[in-house]
Amino acid sequence: MIEIRPALESEMGQIGLMTSYVYGGAFGDGEDNLTTRNNRPEWTLCAFDGSALVASYGAIPFTMRANGRAMAMAGVTIVGTLPEYRRQGLLRRIVEQSFKDMKARGQTVAALWASQAAIYQRYGYSLCAVQRRYEIDTVDMTLLAEADPDYEVRRAPAADAMPILKDLYRTFIADRSLYLHRSTPLWQANVLGDRDGEGPVHVAICRNGDGEPVGYAVYTLRESKVDHLARGQEIQIRDLVWLDIDACRALWAFIGRHDLVGRVVWPNAPADDPAWELFAEPRMLNAQDTEGVYFRIVDVAGALAERGYDQDGELVIGVGPDRESPWNQGNWRLSVSGGEAEVQASTEPADVQFSIKSLSSAFSGFRRVGQLASWGLAEGAPDAIASADALFATRHAPHSPDHF
Repeated sequence: MIEIRPALESEMGQIGLMTSYVYGGAFGDGEDNLTTRNNRPEWTLCAFDGSALVASYGAIPFTMRANGRAMAMAGVTIVGTLPEYRRQGLLRRIVEQSFKDMKARGQTVAALWASQAAIYQRYGYSLCAVQRRYEIDTVDMTLLAEADPDYEVRRAPAADAMPILKDLYRTFIADRSLYLHRSTPLWQANVLGDRDGEGPVHVAICRNGDGEPVGYAVYTLRESKVDHLARGQEIQIRDLVWLDIDACRALWAFIGRHDLVGRVVWPNAPADDPAWELFAEPRMLNAQDTEGVYFRIVDVAGALAERGYDQDGELVIGVGPDRESPWNQGNWRLSVSGGEAEVQASTEPADVQFSIKSLSSAFSGFRRVGQLASWGLAEGAPDAIASADALFATRHAPHSPDHF
């Protein structure tokens, strides 16, 4: 008899063994690895055959940005099933129960990093961000315009710089979408922590002419990474934040002054990063987009009410069958006035009809409703599609640089 329930503290070691096997040691081997250290028993929902854990799942409580508003989000992680128990519907049972639990906790949206996209798209998740990778030699980092000489970039010890980094990051993400409110563990795991072969972490702070911090770069610098006799060093950018375009330009100019560096890599730039407009030869960034975070609305009424909007309007949104979250199916009247949203169930015909997957994409700002409609993934009259586009427009491209 398979039982679906949270793991106990005494059973967390079984999750460590599970994840070390199903992820092939990517997060460490044995009972005590990154997955057990970064999760708590109350965040888990697992399948047990007697006392043996046979499938694991976790939902970390995060707060994310949604076009200027904060929303409670479940960060789905440690998903795995032992091969002896696969193809038996265990994950679907866990997912359906987890969505009920999220709704009860007020987590109206969920997100994850997909090991295989096919697994999660069938549960209504939609790709809602990309990771843009830059790889450029410092000799090719000529800017179209020189950095403002009043903007100064200087290195600082990471421990001393933490209050500045946190303040700048909070300001930078305030009106963006999908970025997470970073806890200390997230800062450590994704920005400041040591990684094999990358060398120590460096922090550079940019200040404007008034001495105010207006940007930062967190990066590593290591020799013998590039096959070049004169420029064998590599810089790996962990995080780059700027509050105005002059700060962005000054930070890139600072990185370009590392004359022994033959390769600068930023693996997780946002899709709307302005470097393309700053560089004299933007093609030398060798920009490549890969899959970012997958995102799903768990509670349509709650999520629509919590999101930020920049335009007033009314729209009746139709949501098709949602097997995992059946409470979402139906029509919902979204009314936005003065940036405040109200959502009510409606018996009126839908102005625009979505699947839960396509609505999640539009909600995040990753796809325009007009795009979705042109692909047959949303339906409505042209004026309704235009109204939906205006309501769901975001100030910035959605982005989630933090893995969990």
